[in-house]
Amino acid sequence: MNFFDAQDKARRVTRWLVLVYFVATVLIVACVALVAGAATVMMDTGQPGMNPSVMLPAAILTALFILGATAYKTAHLARGGGQVAIDMGGTLVAPDTSDPLRRRLRNVVEEMAIASGVPVPEIYVLEAEPGINAFAAGFAPGDAAVAVTRGTLESLDRDELQGVIAHEFSHILNGDMRLNIRLMGVLFGIMVLGLIGRTVLRSGSRMGGMSSRRGRSQPVVLLIGLGLTIIGWIGVLLARIIKAAVSRQREFLADASAVQFTRQTDGIANALKKIGGYAEHSYIRAVDAEEISHMLFAGGLARLTSVFATHPPLIERIRALDPSFRESDYPTDRTHQRPDVEPSMQDSKLVAGVTAALAVGSAAGASAAIGNSISNSIGDPQAQHVEFAQTLRRSVPADLYDAAHSRELSLLLAVALAMHPQAPVAARQARIVQDMLGEERAALVSRFHRQLTDMGPAYRLPLLEISFPMLKLRPLAQLEFLQQLVLRLIETDEQIELHEFCYYRILASQLGQSLAPGHRHARPQASKKSMRQAAAGLIRILAQQGNDSTEAIEHAYRAGIAELGDWARDLEVDVAPGSTVAALDAYLDALSRLGARSRQRLVMAISRCIAHDGRLNLREAELLRVICATLNCPLPPVLAATAAGDDIRPNSV
Repeated sequence: MNFFDAQDKARRVTRWLVLVYFVATVLIVACVALVAGAATVMMDTGQPGMNPSVMLPAAILTALFILGATAYKTAHLARGGGQVAIDMGGTLVAPDTSDPLRRRLRNVVEEMAIASGVPVPEIYVLEAEPGINAFAAGFAPGDAAVAVTRGTLESLDRDELQGVIAHEFSHILNGDMRLNIRLMGVLFGIMVLGLIGRTVLRSGSRMGGMSSRRGRSQPVVLLIGLGLTIIGWIGVLLARIIKAAVSRQREFLADASAVQFTRQTDGIANALKKIGGYAEHSYIRAVDAEEISHMLFAGGLARLTSVFATHPPLIERIRALDPSFRESDYPTDRTHQRPDVEPSMQDSKLVAGVTAALAVGSAAGASAAIGNSISNSIGDPQAQHVEFAQTLRRSVPADLYDAAHSRELSLLLAVALAMHPQAPVAARQARIVQDMLGEERAALVSRFHRQLTDMGPAYRLPLLEISFPMLKLRPLAQLEFLQQLVLRLIETDEQIELHEFCYYRILASQLGQSLAPGHRHARPQASKKSMRQAAAGLIRILAQQGNDSTEAIEHAYRAGIAELGDWARDLEVDVAPGSTVAALDAYLDALSRLGARSRQRLVMAISRCIAHDGRLNLREAELLRVICATLNCPLPPVLAATAAGDDIRPNSV
């Protein structure tokens, strides 16, 4: 299943979930009304049979209560994936942690994020949980959080941990994470009556020693409590069936994606084997795992029948990866794992490795190779992307790496990333930075900028992704100030160059996701005609950026436009060179409203346009990244980086 199929399926499941939620709510409301009617009969009110004047208000109040509980939980979860981890007892992993296990975890997560083309998520550890488990939560990559249990850190080696994290990133990329967090909000309303019923039962049992008048009402209170408890269990049962239907097949797909991601089956397979062999298994003990059981790497609840389990049987998942495995092969020796030695961050020779990873290959068959690589790699990173991310992360100079992990310096690094590589423009920008931030901070920004210029633009977007968790921690006013300062810097020379626009657009997009995670951002209304015009205009800009001659531009444009359908073949769109950035901004705003299938067709059209000359140059690569970010299509960074020359060859993707 490719990225767009997975996104489409997630949306269909969401619509189905709304229908099931409605049916479950009606069923529970009907049961509560019956319990209320039975209570009136027991109280001997003189009314023959059940009293409708009691049943109807009970039904209305129950429906409002379920809807209110769902709305409350959904609003609570709108704070983002980190809120789910905190509710589960998670502790945020500090970027400067000295613990080798936590440092290894952070390194693995950062590498996976760079390889996927998404911002680095927040990282949490559930300290009270000895079992082996993990989950990813959030509405979008910009507000995602990844959490692992203490048992995961202490029991798994680096390859196994990488397999588990790759599994969770598959959920982030395929839309499962957004579906899962919505499922939490919806199912909370269905399950909450059980908790109320148990509370009423406990209260009723204490009434025995009260006055006779109150004592006569004790059976009624107990009946109401028992009824709500039973109804609550009906809600739990329905919730488990829904979660099992939504989650089980997706776990097989995430396992397969993790293998593809890491190019080896042993990592995730051995992690699953340790779950089966160790006494703690994958159980979540310190908190109620019922709400998040569908989000976990492995089942968090004990003694669930296979009908209600949110995950496939463990043995089936292992045998899908290792067909020769037998249940007698489960490991049982839980020796404390010695952390792997993480490579040094100071090896400057690795910078050449980053360039080499992008510059290999020849132009033979390049058109088809680049076109297919672009469209197929959306949301589907391969092992070579992980290898590239590992090399890139290790080659970042210590000053820049520490700044990306610093709450104070990450903002200064983000400013340095926006500065122009040419000295005359950078000098004017440095004066603006000094006026806005002061002399000492401006000196730091200039130092970061010099290092970035020496390293090359391949590091610009990955460093932004690494620093993103620290940027999110800053107050809203400071983030707004950052965006305004970056915009002022890129306007210094009275023209916004394409690479500057791309950086600003991605920064604003990612910060926007994190600041309002549970809400759809307001998008400008766009008619079908204007979106078609925007798609054609976007392809025209790509053709202009990737070709020099008028003839080559026209051929590239026609190659891309042919992918959009018959309606586009006679469509003529011209973009004047001086208005490229303004037109691009308007086109991307209009195209942000596209559905999954339309986005897929647009990406294919872009791929064909770029593939026309068999090359991918820096301008095209940066445009690709911002287009995919706008369309919420994660693009692995190898395509968006630059080699020593101006071209990225097809084998590099």
